[in-house]
Amino acid sequence: MTRLSGVPGRDERLRHVEELPARAATTAPWPEWVHPSVRAAFTARGVEEPWLHQVVAADAVRAGQHVVLATGTASGKSLAYQLPVLTGILESRGARDERGATALYVSPTKALAQDQLAGLTDLRTGVRVTTHDGDSSREQRDWARDHGEYLLTNPDMLHRSLVPAHQRWARFLAKLRWVVVDECHHYRGVFGAHVAQVLRRLRRVAGAYGASPTFVLCSATVAEPETAATRLTGLDHVALTADHSPRGRVQIGLWEPPLTTYAGENGAPVRRAASSEAADLLADLVVQDVATLAFVRSRRAAEQVAVRTQELLADVDPSLPGRVAAYRGGYLPEERRDLEASLRAGRLTGLAATNALELGIDVSGLDAVLVAGFPGTRAAFWQQVGRAGRDGQDALAVLIARDDPLDTYLVAHPEALLGAPVEATAFDPDNPYVLAPHLCAAAHEIPLTEADLPLFGPRAREVADGLVANGLLRRRPRGWFWTDAARPSDHTDIRSTGGAAFQLVESDSGRVVGTVDAASVHSTAHPGAVYLHRGETWVVDDLDLEDRVAILQRRDVDHSTSARETTDIAIVETRERVRWGDCTLHVGDVDVTSQVVSYLVRRQPGGDVVAEHPLDLPPRSLRTTAVWWTVPDHALAAAGLDAVDLPGAAHAAEHCSIGLLPLFATCDRWDIGGVSTARHPDTDLLTVFVHDGHPGGAGFAERGYRAAVEWLTATRETIAACECFEGCPSCIQSPKCGNANNPLDKAGARRLLDVLLAGAPAAG
Repeated sequence: MTRLSGVPGRDERLRHVEELPARAATTAPWPEWVHPSVRAAFTARGVEEPWLHQVVAADAVRAGQHVVLATGTASGKSLAYQLPVLTGILESRGARDERGATALYVSPTKALAQDQLAGLTDLRTGVRVTTHDGDSSREQRDWARDHGEYLLTNPDMLHRSLVPAHQRWARFLAKLRWVVVDECHHYRGVFGAHVAQVLRRLRRVAGAYGASPTFVLCSATVAEPETAATRLTGLDHVALTADHSPRGRVQIGLWEPPLTTYAGENGAPVRRAASSEAADLLADLVVQDVATLAFVRSRRAAEQVAVRTQELLADVDPSLPGRVAAYRGGYLPEERRDLEASLRAGRLTGLAATNALELGIDVSGLDAVLVAGFPGTRAAFWQQVGRAGRDGQDALAVLIARDDPLDTYLVAHPEALLGAPVEATAFDPDNPYVLAPHLCAAAHEIPLTEADLPLFGPRAREVADGLVANGLLRRRPRGWFWTDAARPSDHTDIRSTGGAAFQLVESDSGRVVGTVDAASVHSTAHPGAVYLHRGETWVVDDLDLEDRVAILQRRDVDHSTSARETTDIAIVETRERVRWGDCTLHVGDVDVTSQVVSYLVRRQPGGDVVAEHPLDLPPRSLRTTAVWWTVPDHALAAAGLDAVDLPGAAHAAEHCSIGLLPLFATCDRWDIGGVSTARHPDTDLLTVFVHDGHPGGAGFAERGYRAAVEWLTATRETIAACECFEGCPSCIQSPKCGNANNPLDKAGARRLLDVLLAGAPAAG
């Protein structure tokens, strides 16, 4: 840490250092029941004796208990479930080596499944291991159905392929004895609710073939593990949290980039970009041959950090730039596999990555992690920090603060990050917007009966009756039946990406360059957009929304682009409200309508806006959950807030509250949105909304409503404590504002929040 902070010109950037002490291992003898081939395989890998918690977990799974293993990063959770699963498969084989019992391994990403595949293949136990994901060939899928014993997949393939086509998987499902759900903390919000229902559908079709598998859930950063596991699977789990693995000393630094001489919107001072600071630190570490992973917040930033690091290294040694690369979603499968292999083999010393590499990929030898911007949750932060030091060596981690209210708050209040537990996993499997399509899918798979309804939760009958009323299900004496020829699972997007990804196609050759998810294509692949891919700049010529294709061409440009979006909101129903003196706090259902209307051209590297171009893209609507508060006219007048000041005051308060909500709800600021107005047509009052960014809601706004006193008090304190005069990205400016951060009134926001909080109950 001293080598990074001691460079001339970096005075006072290192705001805090915390050291996690080293820990010695506690081992235990191999269980007697472990198959000799399995024990020999792990011994050959260098495991002389397993750690104590691995044996405890393995014994529990062997006994058929549903387990959630919640031990730290690099604590060997894989071995804990692989011992009983591999042993059970080998024991159950027929005399002629016929297929034995089967297991499903479910991970949130293809990269993690590929990592597990490499590890299992290397063990050479003789168990037939394969993947079933979007990159699998038809021949590989056929082999998996007919011969596979240990199948590595993801929730998307369960939802769209394996469970709907269960008849083709009958022999596999009939022998299903174990389901491993890895990185279970990742299943939160609407995605978590969808996965919970997919797992219930899996349990149901497996039961139809006589199977009742044991579930094993794993995560290094899941809070309340028993509760989270039960909500996810519908089964009671034994939580195992004691960690007996060794750990090297870990230094964690909180780093704040300096203020620049550049004046941003409203003349506010701007801090140096976290991505630029990350490139500098990554270059320093690569020069010192320190294997480093730099996590950044966006695909574009991953490319920019990699390119800038390569430029800095070229000035030192022409051989060094080739040791740095970017890794992100949107790459083609073969590009991802090549980068993963290069990182494992040590051909790369530095990698700038999105959270696509956050989950437990076992990359040995990493010594340092840079986190360019708080990743949204403490759970994600510890996952990223845990990528370093996986071999037990001392490690370094640095959080580089973005010019953002939450990041600024965290580097100034380290205890809020380093001294607080990880967040509870927030998702609602009973969300009717989630439950309805899965009941349709379940009825398509096997007609629903009365006995099935408890599996899907307490609202299943209510939702099923609504589906009958809408003609989607047909009620018969034997149960509920799907009424359409199409498969309902094909039309349910469990990741809320807006449907199938858009292909990015080179105009001259027709070559597919990459992909963009549907939820972000309007803002990142609109006509005129500059798109970065593996260090190269491309310009989008055309976006075909019907055929889901963006046409682009390779071009070197001296600018970047950013989309501008307008948003309107309408109140559908208020579920709850509470009076705070003259003001009122609400939570309920809203309709949010957004439209990308133009894009800004920003000169690089300065970032100043040089042009704005209109766009003709259709609006998109979303019914979701929001928390909102209203302030009457007489309270505003008593506080001296003039009508001309209200739009800027409300807008500034909205921005800062969105930036701080991730401290009080398991979300990222990109999972939520907001709208503010001096007079909303549905309330006829000044109203500020913060809403979930997912259909039906994800639990974030409701958590904000429950913790509103603490949340909005922190919002007011952040605005008051910020050193800027008129507002800056550290307090009231937002990187995702569709109105170019205009109007904003910092002083007005502080007074407005004073009015709101004056009538609030005491915190706690």
